[in-house]
Amino acid sequence: MSRTSAPPPTDAAAPTVDSALTHGLKQRHLSMIALGGVIGAGLFVGSGAGIAAAGPSIVVAYGISGLLVMFVMRMLGEMSAANPASGSFSVHAERAIGPWAGFTAGWAFWVLLCVAVGLEGIGAAQIVTGWLPGTPEWAWVALFMVIFLGTNLAAVKNFGEFEFWFAALKVIAITLFLVLGLLAILGVLPGTDAPGTSNLTGDGGFMPNGSEGLIIGLLASVFAYGGLETVTIAAAESENPVQGVAKAVRTAMWRIAVFYIGSMAVIVTLVPWDAPEVAEVGPFYAMLDHIGISGAAEIMNVVIFVALLSAMNANIYGASRMACSLVARGQGPKVLGRISSGVPRNAVLVSSVFGFLCVLLSYWRPDDVFPWLLNMIGAVILVVWIFIAVSQLILRRRTEREAPDRLVVRMWFFPVLTIVALAAMAGIFVLMLRQPDTRDQLLATGVLTIVLIAIGVVRQKRAERGAPAGE
Repeated sequence: MSRTSAPPPTDAAAPTVDSALTHGLKQRHLSMIALGGVIGAGLFVGSGAGIAAAGPSIVVAYGISGLLVMFVMRMLGEMSAANPASGSFSVHAERAIGPWAGFTAGWAFWVLLCVAVGLEGIGAAQIVTGWLPGTPEWAWVALFMVIFLGTNLAAVKNFGEFEFWFAALKVIAITLFLVLGLLAILGVLPGTDAPGTSNLTGDGGFMPNGSEGLIIGLLASVFAYGGLETVTIAAAESENPVQGVAKAVRTAMWRIAVFYIGSMAVIVTLVPWDAPEVAEVGPFYAMLDHIGISGAAEIMNVVIFVALLSAMNANIYGASRMACSLVARGQGPKVLGRISSGVPRNAVLVSSVFGFLCVLLSYWRPDDVFPWLLNMIGAVILVVWIFIAVSQLILRRRTEREAPDRLVVRMWFFPVLTIVALAAMAGIFVLMLRQPDTRDQLLATGVLTIVLIAIGVVRQKRAERGAPAGE
């Protein structure tokens, strides 16, 4: 029978691998993974380019993209609470659309996470070499890889503890940043005067570069939200998967509003949007320096360093669990699916090695292979979000018929907002095609997606004919 038709509501493979994994994550771990997942280097560094393009209207850009992310997380939370699985959206796509969809979404996300591990390692190493000039970057990346390889090869609770404290440090840092910013806006911080609305309405107005600037800011903001999906992967290894993912998703909304939109509002209120340091050294540093916080650069370097290490740790974990889930469903080489002491150690090792290979390519082939690799993952998160939305459209109806008690989390105003989210994603694709800087990313990601779909369809057809799918 073709799995593109409606399969049973339960997944046979996912529970098998999930039951073999340990359930060592506590609710506090899940809460901090969800909380820390929205505070990454993309916020601290990448937002500078968005502000430089959109000006004060970056607040609107982050609001629009934040709303889309809220919809996606709500949809993913609905499916993950109804059917917790370490393969998360890949499992949901397979159940809703067919094995080819689970294969495509899962392996595309795996590639994205592994490349991201390498990029985050490079970023963290660059900060350390700034502190310790003359030391080789690659050696620091290797050290970070070994540390997080060790934490992920051990019990999952080690990963949870690392992420708990990493996230706690990030939350404390950004909370202090917001408090200082609000005090400065109110004019009660010593040595500062209330800026009023001068930076919001002056020097070109709220949209100094018009709609084009807003579009560039919107595209920059969309990709800053990556990382939220990890909590639904981790939920499968928690003590109470259903309650854990439901709680994490339900509180994601205010986190996005406070940390992202709130940060952008504070920055553009206090600092002129066209100040050179906003794009050159980062908007958070620019604001701290503007209000006279001594050592602002070093403070932000420490915060960004922690954010990068946290992302490395989380991405190695997410990549290994996704690979393990795919293999358990017959979607990859069996060697990656072997579980020892509750941990998919081969998947952890291969994911880490692939990430380090990306680092080596940045040195060996910096002008051709490495840029192509970066472009290839440029829009993967949007591809994943589309699979999430389509899967939710299909599975919501099925779950309502077959197991309505599983709908612990429900997407708002279904199916209207799901369709709105899909239309918004299509609109983002169109905007990416219009911008030279993002067009190459979209095309390269399209090639990766088409190749994975082709492989997935071939494997599915062979499986339906009873032929071995291959290793």
